[in-house]
Amino acid sequence: MALAQQQQPQPGRGVPSNTAGSTPGETPTNVRPPPGGPVQGQADNLERLQQFRTTGASLQIETVPQEGRRADALRRNLERIRLPEGFRIDLYAVVPDARHMAVGAGGVVFVGTRKTRVWALTDRDRDRVADEVKVFAPSIGFSVPNGLCFSPDGILYVIEHNRVVAFPAAEFFYESPDVAAEVVVPQGQLVPASEESFNHGARVCRIGPDNKLYISLGQPFNVPPPAKLDLYGQVGMSGIIRMDRNGQNREVYARGVRNSVGIAFRPNSSELWFTDNQVDGMGDNTPPGEINRSTAAGQHFGFPWYGGGNVRTREYADSQPPANVVFPVVETQNHAADLGMTFYDGRMFPEEYRGAIFNAQHGSWNRTEPVGARVMVTFLNPDGSVKESKPFAEGWLDDETNEYLGRPADVAVLRDGSLLVSDDMAGAVYRISYNRSRR
Repeated sequence: MALAQQQQPQPGRGVPSNTAGSTPGETPTNVRPPPGGPVQGQADNLERLQQFRTTGASLQIETVPQEGRRADALRRNLERIRLPEGFRIDLYAVVPDARHMAVGAGGVVFVGTRKTRVWALTDRDRDRVADEVKVFAPSIGFSVPNGLCFSPDGILYVIEHNRVVAFPAAEFFYESPDVAAEVVVPQGQLVPASEESFNHGARVCRIGPDNKLYISLGQPFNVPPPAKLDLYGQVGMSGIIRMDRNGQNREVYARGVRNSVGIAFRPNSSELWFTDNQVDGMGDNTPPGEINRSTAAGQHFGFPWYGGGNVRTREYADSQPPANVVFPVVETQNHAADLGMTFYDGRMFPEEYRGAIFNAQHGSWNRTEPVGARVMVTFLNPDGSVKESKPFAEGWLDDETNEYLGRPADVAVLRDGSLLVSDDMAGAVYRISYNRSRR
């Protein structure tokens, strides 16, 4: 369903170049972030790029130092991380605000943020440590480019808060500030402009086995008022939508999803699995988080009648839930904030991990005793049913001080079969590898 009739937000203001000593990629405290939508001037650049024209952007692209005090501190923190026998974790790259990742066929790792940058990570000597981290497509202004995914033919999709842009041959053009680009969903048409919000606005995406683009659309509320449900049902907020890769034939694929920030297709199937974050304010120990299994279009996963699992919300306690609600296949720790997920399809890890789900638990934000900040693994039976779910990598939450040393946001499989873990709090991407001789 197109939203062309919705009012588009006004272009934002450019951010001053004086970084006031801030870390590259981070907004300094004395600079106000720009309003939502494309940055003035850079919106025109996107039009030029679609016509394969240069923008005049500087060839000196911002890069992030990979050595020094910050990298040393990150490596020290990794000494605390507990893993199964035979596994180890190392610093892959220093990446400010690192969120969701997409690994290209050539090995370049693209990393989104909830701010204004997309990063490109390059391991030129293939020592499994990034040699260079630099801004991707600096001539374009992004707004919350959190969700990244590749198509089988090498097109990188960037899902912003309210726009979708595709980058053909991203790994070929990324060395330059000017890249091939195509607008899939124009600014202001992914969700109604009236529903733009700082809350639950980080999108994620996947290309399905049907060659369609799937995008999760969180809604702005903890629990939305009934007056919003019709609108959200029409546009697919509180759900997952799909469309042709050119943006046509948009439809709502899944409903009743509060805020999914992790979706993935089970290999050799059409099943879409996704994490979902539960309702806040119901207590430390309720409701549970979720991993869900969608087996067909049109299924409803319970929200807002259910706040997580089969726990009813107070706001909809007297309202009849939809028929045939699909409940989660895994109930995760309460308020641990399950975000990015992936099915392991590499060859490095032991056989029992093939086809297993890895997912990042970001960690609770207001629980009396913090939980999460770890990577989970979920093993499946041959029929796709869940066999076991347990911690895989943990230790980013200090047990004595309750301080977070990091907050995992996403997971992705590198070309060699190792597992990448992004961390937006520490500003890093880690690499988990396996050596049989250490088992």
